[in-house]
This record gives sequence, C-alpha cells and structure tokens, in this order.
Amino acid sequence: MTPEEHLYMTQLEKLKRLRENGINPYSHTQYARTHTLSELRERFDELQGQAVRVAGRIMMLRHHGRISFASLQDASGRLQLMAREDQLGKERYLHFVDLDVGDIIGAHGILTKSRTGEISVDISEFTLLAKALRPMPEKWHGIKNVETRYRYRYLDLIANPSSRDVFIKRAQIIRAIREFMDERGFIEVETPMMHPIPGGALARPFMTHHNALDMDLYLRIAPELYLKRLIVGGFEKVYEIGRNFRNEGISPRHNPEFTMMEVYWAYVDYEAIMRLTEELIHYVSERVLGTSKITYQGSEIDLSPPWARKNLFDAILEHTGVDFTTIRTDDEARAVADELGLEVLPTDDRGRIIDEVLKKRVAPNLIQPTFLIGYPVEISPLAKRSQQDPSLTERFQAFIGGLEIANAFSELNDPIEQRERFEEQMRRREAGDEEAHQMDWDFVRALEYGMPPTGGLGVGIDRLVMLLTDSPSIRDVILFPLLRSE
Repeated sequence: MTPEEHLYMTQLEKLKRLRENGINPYSHTQYARTHTLSELRERFDELQGQAVRVAGRIMMLRHHGRISFASLQDASGRLQLMAREDQLGKERYLHFVDLDVGDIIGAHGILTKSRTGEISVDISEFTLLAKALRPMPEKWHGIKNVETRYRYRYLDLIANPSSRDVFIKRAQIIRAIREFMDERGFIEVETPMMHPIPGGALARPFMTHHNALDMDLYLRIAPELYLKRLIVGGFEKVYEIGRNFRNEGISPRHNPEFTMMEVYWAYVDYEAIMRLTEELIHYVSERVLGTSKITYQGSEIDLSPPWARKNLFDAILEHTGVDFTTIRTDDEARAVADELGLEVLPTDDRGRIIDEVLKKRVAPNLIQPTFLIGYPVEISPLAKRSQQDPSLTERFQAFIGGLEIANAFSELNDPIEQRERFEEQMRRREAGDEEAHQMDWDFVRALEYGMPPTGGLGVGIDRLVMLLTDSPSIRDVILFPLLRSE
C-alpha cells in the first residue's frame, strides 16, 4: 500500500467515526457568509472587533497545546483562523484539532489580530461542511509535472493562485471582447455545433451519428458558412464566440477543442477588418490589464495601433531566403521544404507548403503585432481574389508574440467562383487531402440569392488569453484540455 493509499484508508476510518458520533461530514446546511476573506483584509480597520462568518478550505493547520491556527482559503484569498480551547470549550476544540488540511468548514468569530500582528478570526463556533479524504498537494509551486496540473485541474486551482488568476483573466477578456463588439453595433448570435457538412476551414472534423435521423454529423470546425448565411439573410454585423473542434494533433498552440470568435461585417473589406482587429485587441488589453504594453515570454510587446503590415512572400524571403514568387510548381515547393528540413505530405501542394513554411519558419519571428497579407488562392478557398494579383486573395493573418491570433479576409461572394473553388477542393480530397473543403451546395445556393461585400474575421480566444496572461501553452488557459487516458 502506498503512503497515499494508507492515508486515504485512514481518512475513511475518520469519516466513519464522525458519522458514528452523529456528525454529518457533508452538511446539508447552507452556510451564510458575511464576508469573503479578502474583504476582511481590505476592510480590517472598519470591521475589527466585529463578529463575522467565513467559509473555505483549510490549507494549513498548526497546533500549540490549547490554541490552534488554520489558514483558510476561499475564492478571494486566505486568512488565518484562531481556535482556542477556552473559547470553544474542550470538546469542540478537540473536534477542531481533529480537522485535516483540505477540509471545508464554516466559522463564526471576532475579527482581530494575533499576537504576531496577523489578521485573524478568533472563532467561537465552526461547522464541518465537507470532509477531504485525499491529501492536498505539497509544495505545489514549481512542480515539474505540468501534465498533473492539467489532468487534475481542481488540485491546480486549489493550490496555485496564479492558475486561478489566469482563468479569472480569461473571463474578463471574453467580457471585454463582448463589450467592444456590442458597443460597435454587432449582434451576438449562435449557430449549430453539429454540421451535416464540415466547412469554413481546412481541417479534419470529428464525426458522430444522429440515430433518429440516421445521418452522420460533424462537430463544427468553424461557424463561418452559417454566419455568412445570416449576412445573406439581412444581418449586417454579427459575431459568435464558441467552441470549434478539429481532429488534429496536440501541441503548445493546438487543442482539438478550442474557442474562437468569428465576426462578419457587411459592406466592408479586409482593410476595415484589419482596423477592427487592432482596435479590438488594443481595447481588450487596456480594459483587462490597464495597459497596451505587455510582456510575452520575455519579449516586450506594444499592442497600440497601427500594426505593421508585411507581404507574406516578403516575410518568407526575409526569414528563409526563399522567394516563392519564383516557385510555381508543387515539385519545386517540395524541394524547398526538403531544403528547409520541413516534413510535408505527398498530397501537399505549393499552397500547403507555403503555409507550412509560414508556420515553422516565419511566425515564430513575428513578435510585434504584424499583419501578413497576400495569401495564395489555393489555401484560401473562401476569400475574394486580390484585384492586383488574381493568384492571391484579400486575406490577412495577425501575429503577436509568435502566435497566430487572427485570420480574416474579404469574403468571396461570387457563387460561380465559390462553386468552382469547392470543386477544386473536392479534387484535392479525392487525391488524398483529408483537410480539403467539402462541397456545400446549400451555401452556394445562399450566395446565389446575393451576399453583399463582407469582411470576416476569426480570433483565437485561447491564444489571445495566452498572450495577455503570458502563458506558454494553450493548455495553461483551457480549464480541462484533452489528454491521453491514464
């Protein structure tokens, strides 16, 4: 039996004794608190000497004969409890001494200071609200096994205040995004999570089956095509914040289940969307952090608009020495990938290889906010062609701190060309490209009714949270990231 198993069995015995003595270790009682622990700290001068009621988890216990001290933690912070035998009475004091680190209690007493000057509640009564059967993690700060933090997130949140702070910040970031969009007249909408045809991105979907209708469905890889149907239907400014699902690998920047915001704005192009993007992220940083100057993984970054703009091919040339404007065939592109040490699939064409070079050799160098523009048509099947060069599209991606934060374009609204693009994507699927777009006839039909010129935007919420909380991995900002089974 391991030490942890032995302790678990010991706690089960203690639980049994509590019940035999008529004590409910999982009280049905609602415990009405008068204050949070942080409020007592902040308002100590005003509340000193008053009776207060607090509740939380015991994080530390020290016993000194007839007086004991406990560190109590709630969602707002920690505060010391003092338990004295002459105050509680001998029997109740012994019950307090019998408590364990991890137990959740409610306590009533006088707000005061200990002899050492520590703000404390001198308790006159306490109630066991939930008995802990497993030990709290010791020396959690600086723990090396980060997968343990992700797998047992509840322990991470109990023991590591900085992790809780990340997720509080995440909520504030999403709230600030909604404020920004709502103030500018955008309407938040909801579209289906299950699609009969996966679309809106180049990605492999997760598949499920609806028994009653006897039809296969796909968890959405993007809400794009449904949101653009709303633009056809007469909405002019819409956005959606929600989960997407892509059947892809896991890395510090990828999780199969992730959160995106997609935005569609009628009668504008990608130039207006660029301005919206830089204004949005600047606003969110100021609103949540109180500054537009941040530090991400050791780099000082200024989010103030306007952001730099670079041509995609120029950026690749700058960071690899390869001029893709002179590379026209798939074979030439594969040869370049080999020279750069990149792994590509036999089905990868020139466009996919350009995208791989961007991800592996260019993006990590884009630390200050940068818009890359001028993406090939073959990797942008839903974007409008560039007026200056029809082989390219009016598309941009925004990079900050080496992270791709946003992807956007002037939306293709020509139904004939959209059908042809889908047909080309289907040919690629037949050639073995599992991420190629499928034909969506209903979306083509929607475009045939007429969609106004529209700018669209996708913002990776998880990566934005990474950036604004200085978190190195996407799993640090997702409460329950996907992990292998134990």
